[in-house]
Amino acid sequence: MSQPWNEQQLIADGFERAYAVLDWYDGPRKGLAVIDGVPHYFEGWDYGLGDAADAYDVWPASEVAVAMEREQWAIFVRYEVSDAGRDEHPANGGVSARYDELELLLAPHRQPREGVRRLMGEVRLDDGDRYRFDGSDLWMRWCPSRGASAGR
Repeated sequence: MSQPWNEQQLIADGFERAYAVLDWYDGPRKGLAVIDGVPHYFEGWDYGLGDAADAYDVWPASEVAVAMEREQWAIFVRYEVSDAGRDEHPANGGVSARYDELELLLAPHRQPREGVRRLMGEVRLDDGDRYRFDGSDLWMRWCPSRGASAGR
């Protein structure tokens, strides 16, 4: 992840865009990304392979969930590109009524579903702005996990 990549090279290398990053800790831990052309939620906490790839549980996101996630992401981005202070961050709650409403509506969609798959996700960042309305600078390339299915 050390260097930014241009979008054309990312696509040529099989990477797909992430719409939203919901949690980041030493890399993306939760979010909404495209997998084989279809929006999916991803969640992972396996740091076992270092910078190469991490294991993630993935499950499809509905069109309704994607629309709500993109709306909430836009509220988040408006904060990130503004001069607002930390107390004004919508994720603190009580700052943006719509952000708070979306948080409640999205909670069930963000939970892993029955039949969730386990995939390995490799991360690259593009050379654009980190926070933008069409998604973040995060791109991921997915491949089958070396282990068994997630089994949820």
